[in-house]
Amino acid sequence: MQRRMFITLLSGAAIAWPLAARAQQPERVRRIGVLMALDPDDPEGQSEVKGLKQGLQELGWIEGRNLQMEYSWPGGEPNRIQASAKALVGAQCDVIVARSTPVVAALLRETHTIPIVFGWVVDPVGSGFVQSFPHPGGNVTGFQNLEFSMVGKWIELLTRIAPSVRRVVYIYNLATVPTGFLRTLDALAPTIPVKLVAAPVHNSAEIDAAVAEFAREPGGGLMMMPDTFNEANHVQIIALAAKCGLPAVYPHRFNDGLISYGPDLPSLFKRAASYVDRILRGEKPAELPVQAPTSYELIINLKTAKALGLTVPQSLVVAADEVID
Repeated sequence: MQRRMFITLLSGAAIAWPLAARAQQPERVRRIGVLMALDPDDPEGQSEVKGLKQGLQELGWIEGRNLQMEYSWPGGEPNRIQASAKALVGAQCDVIVARSTPVVAALLRETHTIPIVFGWVVDPVGSGFVQSFPHPGGNVTGFQNLEFSMVGKWIELLTRIAPSVRRVVYIYNLATVPTGFLRTLDALAPTIPVKLVAAPVHNSAEIDAAVAEFAREPGGGLMMMPDTFNEANHVQIIALAAKCGLPAVYPHRFNDGLISYGPDLPSLFKRAASYVDRILRGEKPAELPVQAPTSYELIINLKTAKALGLTVPQSLVVAADEVID
């Protein structure tokens, strides 16, 4: 009898042990690459990453438990972006989250198999990243942030907040700017009451020279193009606009900028987390439609306006989503 009981207990333990072992197995850790094309201390970039992490956490993906994040902050220089893209692909990430057109282009030069989710890109179809919005068709999908027609809105806002502006310089780097914006400006130029002045640049020293040269004549304003190079150098551009007394408009929020109109980028990155989640759970980027922003935000900095000697129209103050005092 004792022998039979011992065998029964032993058999029960043999069943229980594997169950217990399985219960104690750690969760599978998935690896997510994040390529930002900004400097690591950039506050806007950090806000976007925070939005991504918050979205992932809400979906059950926790760093240190079932998720490993590989961050890369190469700034806006194309060669450094390409090197970072190569390194992230070599790290065999399960998904790579990309910020901006040059970043996606760099990643696609390295892989057509690893899923890529862009937190924002201006023209994913025209850039050749996806076949269409409803059916991306490859290893890339994500979120559009701007349309080319918005340049007209930026000029309108700039001239409303600074009616004396008669000339507007727009800074861009041809290696990184979405060229559709340049084509739209060329088409718009004959129809607007301000003169548009193109300022192509290749490095930060050329930004200084271009703005200083433009500011020698009165009635000037500045429009920062949504260009990865400009994003990486936005602190310099904002400081130059202040130094030269140029009212300036920006494609999205910079706290010291005079006025901005564009999407809430951290919210786009939070939405991108939902696509990362779906891909990690087995869906394919080819079948996840590209999405557009659901809203835009107008932000006005009254402190910057006062420093420029501007009185912001009450209609703009009322319309703003946020007014910075």
